[in-house]
Amino acid sequence: MQIDIYYNFYTDTPKGKDPDTYSDTLRKYHQFLWSKPLPNGVVFNLDIKKTKVLCHKSELGEFLLSSDSIAHDYSKWKSTENIIKQIPKNEIETFFNLGCTIGGYIIFPSNRINNQMTINGSRGINKKIKDRFDLTLECIRRFYLNENSPLTETFNRYRNFFKLFDNFKGYVDFFFLQDLVKENRSSINYFLPFNNFKNSPIPSDITEYKLYRKNMTEFINKRSKRMKEYSLQKR
Repeated sequence: MQIDIYYNFYTDTPKGKDPDTYSDTLRKYHQFLWSKPLPNGVVFNLDIKKTKVLCHKSELGEFLLSSDSIAHDYSKWKSTENIIKQIPKNEIETFFNLGCTIGGYIIFPSNRINNQMTINGSRGINKKIKDRFDLTLECIRRFYLNENSPLTETFNRYRNFFKLFDNFKGYVDFFFLQDLVKENRSSINYFLPFNNFKNSPIPSDITEYKLYRKNMTEFINKRSKRMKEYSLQKR
């Protein structure tokens, strides 16, 4: 399959709808990228016949997964509107469009357990995360080390999903996240200076926003390149 790392998934999404749910191309890209061997050698084949989700069923168990955006420009957030006003509209649009390419997406379990919030929902509303994927990845790193984080309770509900990747390195390598971690996988390359979840995850001024945008942009571009190289090797 040919992966176009510049393809904007809003292109084939009905107006006003979310590509995570309604883009057929995004679902096919997810299927192609993540249907591959897990660290234990079992192939994680994904089926996209069921509407809006990706499915896997094997001796490992049954998993329902959905797409989630990991790139946010915060242009529609009330808390950042004064910052956004100071930035040229074309720069915001460029940043937003980059986040709508394959480098800006990942998959998480979509099934609710005990009618509680999914990972997608939890990381979006948690006041210490607010959809920041670098902070989400820090929580995942701590989960594999059995350390507490703002998302521990949610991750515990999906322990079987994280077990698929054996450890943090397995998770990072599977999802092409190498450029968001240090070489020894011991810490994260945060988009903004990190203070053990004590600081607000949202950029507080235009300087922080530009730093966040710069680091997010570099990460998406590098991750997209990894995806492109993988797709060429798989052909």
